[in-house]
Amino acid sequence: MADEFSPPAPSPVAADDLADARLAPWPFSPWPAPRRDDGGGGGGGDDRAASPLFTILPVSAFGISLVLLVAVAVILVVTRRGKPRTADAGESCSGGEDGKPAAPPSSCGSHNTQRCYAAAGVGCIYGAGRLGLGGFSLAQQQRSRGAQVFTYRELERATDGFSEANVVGQGGCGVVFRGRLADGTPAAIKRLRLDHRRQGEREFRIEVDLLSRMDSPYLVGLLGYCADQSHRLLVFEFMPNGSLKSHLHPSSSPPLDWQTRLGIALDCARALEFLHEHSSPAVIHRDFKCGNILLDHNFRARVSDFGTAKVGSNKADGQVVTRVLGTTGYLAPEYASTGKLTTKSDVYSYGVVLLELLTGRVPVDTQRPPGQHVLVSWALPRLTNRQKLVQMVDPALNGQFALKDLIQVAAIAAMCIQTKAEYRPLMTDVVQSLIPIAKTTPAMSCSSTPIRPLHHVIYMNPHCANKT
Repeated sequence: MADEFSPPAPSPVAADDLADARLAPWPFSPWPAPRRDDGGGGGGGDDRAASPLFTILPVSAFGISLVLLVAVAVILVVTRRGKPRTADAGESCSGGEDGKPAAPPSSCGSHNTQRCYAAAGVGCIYGAGRLGLGGFSLAQQQRSRGAQVFTYRELERATDGFSEANVVGQGGCGVVFRGRLADGTPAAIKRLRLDHRRQGEREFRIEVDLLSRMDSPYLVGLLGYCADQSHRLLVFEFMPNGSLKSHLHPSSSPPLDWQTRLGIALDCARALEFLHEHSSPAVIHRDFKCGNILLDHNFRARVSDFGTAKVGSNKADGQVVTRVLGTTGYLAPEYASTGKLTTKSDVYSYGVVLLELLTGRVPVDTQRPPGQHVLVSWALPRLTNRQKLVQMVDPALNGQFALKDLIQVAAIAAMCIQTKAEYRPLMTDVVQSLIPIAKTTPAMSCSSTPIRPLHHVIYMNPHCANKT
């Protein structure tokens, strides 16, 4: 007759039993399993039959646990589907399995007339991680402006079928049309060329992602975008006075006066200061030039075109090594030769724009006499010579400028275009140096971040300028 099963007394448990308990999947019985001697090995112990109760209890517990685990898994899946995804630092929400950018969602297809807003989700929709933008945290950097999603048909109607009469600009990346949205808002609608699909798609995603996160009155405002099937369009605030390039270089429009040029220089400096000093990590524009500076109805400047922008490194020097992109004549020497990119690369480009404001010349002009083809190399030795400085000023100004202000701006330009990056100033210092000169150019309203303490102000005493 089989012995009745009874729990062992609370005596010390064998080490083997403890090891089995630790390795066994939860739940496990707190009691050591009864040992059965099968008579092998020369022992003559008793055979004990396992109790039915001992067999039923673990099986029941295991079954209940399995049901609970399945229920928890179902709840987690349902909850996760209901929450919007956000892009983590190293994750791409839109990348396919082969590493290529996946097609954007078709929620703004041509038959879907419902408008939606993508403020918090835009980083996920357009794959921030795979584009090198993963350093941004959506929770910390996302601005509440929101970018509206348009259908292709809506933008087609806004531009009268992308009429040639509405073309206001074009370049290698696409054509810009003047348009009017359904609510009457004037807009500049940029239709991107996707001849080189991968690069065009990348630039589109970068621009949407960056401008949806950053809010500054010195950057062109992104009203929305369209990723309808194969169409890629960006919708910006309309700048009625076009680009700075169209006013500085051969143009039928009246020339910009001195005070307006100073105001534009200050607005651009504040834009780069925002990108470099008040964004974390810093944003490097990488293609800062006159053609990417737009003017509103009051000739206040806004920086545009962030398709090639790069997020700076978190290292002390903020340096990023990347392939060289940009426009000839604006590229910093160290970036053009080695691909090493920092915020000081933008500072160099800003110095070139200052020279354009001073002289009215383009950065590279092969039609000029030998020695004057490249603006920087021609202007640099003249910037600290008062007589030569006056001679190089844009003739369109007709001498209508203050010599003291001219010398100060020339000193700033000379610092910005230094060959060695470490000798160039921070944009914060440039802003502080320009504020006293551009007296009639107040700061535009913005929920601004306090300006960093001034390290040094660039200033050249007019009386110390070389008079030879």
